Amino acid sequence: MNFEFPLNDLPAVLRGSRVERRRVLVGGSAFWGTMVEDGPYAGQLRLDDGRLLNAEEAAYLPPVSPSKIIAVHISYSSRSMETRNKPKPTETPTYFTKPTTALNGHRGQILKPADCQYLNYEGEYAVVIGKTCRNVTPDEAWDFIEGFCPALDMGLQNFRDTDQGSMLRVKGADTLLPIGPGIVRGVNLFEQTLRTYVNGRVVQEAHIGDETIWGPHYVIADIARHITLLPGDVILMGTPCHSRSVDPGQVVECDITGIGRISGTVVGIAAPRAASLGVGHAPTDTPEVRRVALGFDERVPERFKDNLRQSRQP
Repeated sequence: MNFEFPLNDLPAVLRGSRVERRRVLVGGSAFWGTMVEDGPYAGQLRLDDGRLLNAEEAAYLPPVSPSKIIAVHISYSSRSMETRNKPKPTETPTYFTKPTTALNGHRGQILKPADCQYLNYEGEYAVVIGKTCRNVTPDEAWDFIEGFCPALDMGLQNFRDTDQGSMLRVKGADTLLPIGPGIVRGVNLFEQTLRTYVNGRVVQEAHIGDETIWGPHYVIADIARHITLLPGDVILMGTPCHSRSVDPGQVVECDITGIGRISGTVVGIAAPRAASLGVGHAPTDTPEVRRVALGFDERVPERFKDNLRQSRQP
């Protein structure tokens, strides 16, 4: 079995012609289409019914309809060095889940409630399952992958104190998973670079092949030992170092070379009505919350910190 990077023999999902499938809203109805890669219509979206759309002006829906969303806690060496001060966080991967109602489309609004101070970005790639998967080896797992999407795994860190174990409200609130704009196959994921931008400035960057601790084939085989993965299910593969909080009005993007770019705008909203009645655990601003929300600046590159500061300037 091959757990190492780069891979000696590329699986089918990582090679061949690039194919990107997107889901859009046209006239109030949802349609699937494929990006045109070559020729006079390159860069346009060809719907399955034959119509051509300007991909830059299309209204995008999440390109997935999962029964479940599973996320890896840490799977990049730079993130592990920042948070744990060692290149590998744990001996094996650990996970949490996000509700499907967290899904958000390309260029959507990412909601930040008034009673939450810290809304952190995490640029990631998502793995989309293509067929029912259970009890497979890592080598076999590649055949169950439909493709990959850029994603933003946003987090309301003020719920860290109460939801540390489940991450339910931290990572599961509505709009906190922009994903897409499409599902891509035919690109060698491990040769790509992931970058997160805030207002156009790079705040995270990692070469996926260089920093990956556990690849998607290992993670799928691990999860599928006990949990059946269904077509459309999503696995979020973690983020590099320098996850930090953003404010209303800022635009957050995750760009993965060869795969695509997902974008969302942070929008402030009022605190939930039940908050004023004392319902539930209130958001907190404690040392544990700040440890995660503000990170360890001494362990990340200076350019990320400088770019984030400049992104906040009017």
